[in-house]
Amino acid sequence: MEKLAKAVLNLRWFIIAVVFILTVFLGFQISNMEINSDVVSALPDDDPDVALFKKVGQDFGGNKIGMIILEADDIFHNDVIYDVKKLTDSIGLMEGIASVTSITNIIDIRSDQFGFEIGKLIDEYNLPYSDEDLLRLKNRVFSKEMFRGVVVSEDATATLIMFTLTDGADIQTVGRAVIDKAESLQLDERLYYAGMPMMVTAISELISRDLIRLLPIAFLVIAIVLFFSFRSVRGVLLPLLTAAIAIIWTLGIMVLAGYKMTMVTNNIPILLLAIGSAYTIHVINKINQVKEKDFKKAILSALSYIFIPVTLASLTTIVGFISFIFEAYLTMIKDFGIFTAVGTFISAVLALFFAPAVIYAFSFKSKRNAIQENSNRKSLIATYLLLPLKNLLFRHPKYTLTIWSLLILLSSASIFLIQRNVDIKDYFKQDNPARLAEDIMIEKFGGSKPIFISFKGDVQSPELLNTMLRTEERLKESSYVFTTQSIADLIVEMNDALGEGRQIPDDRDKIEQMWFLLEGNSILKQFVSDNLDEGLIISKFASSDNAEKEEFAREMEQFINENTSDAFEINMTGMPFIDMKMNRSLLTSQIRSLLIAILALILIVGIILRSFPTGLYATAPIIAAIVVLFGVMGITGIPLNIVTVLVASIALGIGIDYSIHVISHFNHSYKNGKTLDEALEDTIMISGKSIFINVVSVSAGFMVLIFSEMVPLQYFGILMALSMIGSGLAALTLLPVILILAHRRRLS
Repeated sequence: MEKLAKAVLNLRWFIIAVVFILTVFLGFQISNMEINSDVVSALPDDDPDVALFKKVGQDFGGNKIGMIILEADDIFHNDVIYDVKKLTDSIGLMEGIASVTSITNIIDIRSDQFGFEIGKLIDEYNLPYSDEDLLRLKNRVFSKEMFRGVVVSEDATATLIMFTLTDGADIQTVGRAVIDKAESLQLDERLYYAGMPMMVTAISELISRDLIRLLPIAFLVIAIVLFFSFRSVRGVLLPLLTAAIAIIWTLGIMVLAGYKMTMVTNNIPILLLAIGSAYTIHVINKINQVKEKDFKKAILSALSYIFIPVTLASLTTIVGFISFIFEAYLTMIKDFGIFTAVGTFISAVLALFFAPAVIYAFSFKSKRNAIQENSNRKSLIATYLLLPLKNLLFRHPKYTLTIWSLLILLSSASIFLIQRNVDIKDYFKQDNPARLAEDIMIEKFGGSKPIFISFKGDVQSPELLNTMLRTEERLKESSYVFTTQSIADLIVEMNDALGEGRQIPDDRDKIEQMWFLLEGNSILKQFVSDNLDEGLIISKFASSDNAEKEEFAREMEQFINENTSDAFEINMTGMPFIDMKMNRSLLTSQIRSLLIAILALILIVGIILRSFPTGLYATAPIIAAIVVLFGVMGITGIPLNIVTVLVASIALGIGIDYSIHVISHFNHSYKNGKTLDEALEDTIMISGKSIFINVVSVSAGFMVLIFSEMVPLQYFGILMALSMIGSGLAALTLLPVILILAHRRRLS
């Protein structure tokens, strides 16, 4: 370690130059960073439900349906109808839009003297204007299930303009363009935007705003904490500089590797700010504490000691992040694990090589005075917090252990209260326009979570079409399904217009004749494949409750199994079922990733420190802190979702760093001839100060996320701050108590 430390100081200018060049190069790459907030693209392709869901999106445009909700006091007013047409026509002309459907251009099947006519609900060249025309239109809309609750709400205060995207269209680009176009028309009605493309657009913009707004605030908050902790320019700038470089390098590598920012990986900058500053804080604090008259010797001595703890701390943190790669359901979580591990490695390298090089290269003060100033300055943290804490622990170790035991028992009982939530609408604040749009969709249009039931077979077969109708009737028996649409409905409408009742004709030839009249209509592509070998029922599910989704899925699976025929195959997919898979995966991935991380950490710490009991000692405090964290989640109602599921493994990886520094320092002091009391005091007064500064600065940085516009990130910030406080507290109280009792028992 001493040879390595000497090499760092001798090559200081080379190290600084290399870091500068790489930072400039990778910094330029960040300008090419793209954001992808589409959850569907992050779903695993090998999941049958997901594969069918993506296939439906590709073949029928089902995953790329956007909706504009136009709300007014009364939809059946001539000015409102005119605005709907203007908006429909404007969107239809936009690049990336495949089709647009609204009350002004939706298909309508009417009976006439020759049988029936397939036309439009409203004549686009002769819009209804008089009260009589508008009343006639209203009666027509509410007399048909294909209109009522589908394009116009039951209370006639809202209508939908639905659009699908072309293959290959960028969801976020088109979504933003649609919003800009709609806003530019300056309509008098209230507009809301729903559906997957609009949700993805909203999340992408929130991610961009959060990164631009919150990251500088986090830097400022941590800078203030570091200033009051170190009272020096070096103590403030260097940790922030190394963290900033680590962030730039990691994001630059992401771009070069072809990855995009997601609603999970957007946590990486804040996280690396915490990790990057933490390692440098420990390096600076150790240099400040070494009592050597020669400045170079002080740095060499500090580096020779700190190399092992920081390397071990970074390795264990990387293991915590790597655990996401093996057990995550969403690829965006796996991506998060990969690049936080990369960023952690970079942070450790910068702390051990770049930070000492900068300290030695740019220290212009008298070396002797600098060391004496650092050594003799009285620390308020040490005097009024750490020393009393050390005395308390040494006098009453069993009391401390009892308090932690009670806290763990209470938290363990509260873990069973934790709820899981993967509903994307709950990612927005209550007053967010995207959340309001989802609420309106649930209240007035039966929700926006699509359900697709695919019928693979001859879609002109009376048997298949009749099964479609029965399936739709079964769907609507659920209290959370209000509308269904399929080709079978159109055939029934035409048969009814012929005066032969609302049923599927038994004669296949008659169905083919009706089909001929429908050909060329854009609505047909939403329900039937080009080869006429697959038909689709499209519906929506209104509830966000996981238990209700599970019950609905069980009932529909039983119905499908009972009605499947040799002539056709029935499959079901949709966001409610995807949500169920994600919901189940939260629990399994949480448990498995934690187990992998805990076992790996015990093994790594035990091997490097050459003591398996030491691995157990180091892991025990952070496990206790995580149990308490889960208890807080259960008591406060903070749910487990695709963002908060990251917290425990992150806390394990970062929090164990505190335990490693305590154990490393304690073993070093104890093996160098100090008594148990002296070794413990030395550990708490020196490493304890670093841990305290780090806990406060990192927690303050994470608490900045409570100002995020995304609810899961608010929860993430709160939980990460709590986990850092809990980990630091456990390392400075529970771990010393374990060491005290273990050594006393060994000596007795």
